[in-house]
Amino acid sequence: MKIAISGKGGVGKTTVTALLAHILAEDNQVCVVDADPTLNLAVALGVSSDQAAKLTPLAEMKELIQERVGAGGGGFFKLNPKVDDLADKISFTHEGIRLFTVGTITSGGAGCACSENVLLRAFLSHLLLEEQEVVIVDMEAGLEHLGRRTVQAVDALLVVVEPGQRSIGVARRIKQLAADIGLKRVLIVGNKIKSVADAQIIKQNLLPEDILGLISYSPEISNADLEGVSPYNSISKVVKQELLQIKSKLTQLLT
Repeated sequence: MKIAISGKGGVGKTTVTALLAHILAEDNQVCVVDADPTLNLAVALGVSSDQAAKLTPLAEMKELIQERVGAGGGGFFKLNPKVDDLADKISFTHEGIRLFTVGTITSGGAGCACSENVLLRAFLSHLLLEEQEVVIVDMEAGLEHLGRRTVQAVDALLVVVEPGQRSIGVARRIKQLAADIGLKRVLIVGNKIKSVADAQIIKQNLLPEDILGLISYSPEISNADLEGVSPYNSISKVVKQELLQIKSKLTQLLT
């Protein structure tokens, strides 16, 4: 099962990624990829903030990038760098979940970032095509990480949506972008649902067959975020059941 997760900033995308990683890890080998520029996935998984601060994103490993890809700034570099040995070198394991912090290209105008982008895409392609584990990629709202080869290996793109037209509008745009690069299975996870009215906003504005599930708003999850600890360890029975239902649907759809 290979999943990419996207959504508008602030909808709880990284929290949902961490929750799904934990629920799937109960009976699967799971690895997660932090490809969001904010790099908050480690803490959401329960890694201490001190330990998380020590994790260097792949995009910032300049010596490794130079070794595998070559020079940027207009120089020659390899378009198919060796990456099959990187998984063991850059992974960090927490509670049985393997974490890869890859980062993203944050400033297209600050010189040529082509070499970094080549290595990131090659590594993501390797994880999605070769690793015999559940792979979950926490992305930013755009789909820059998903090249043609990568997208062939993604079973589904999950878009996290909160009740509100801006979030729903971003979800529609992401679905359009996904279709443009050949990713046909785009599923919606509603998050921060406080009422029946909240649920209806999502159900009335998005296709019913696209909605994978809804996750209720939880003060325990909000408090976990404030305290910098894993929200999974404090979720309510209601949220746990909602996650199990999403897990069941994913298993039926993708395996």
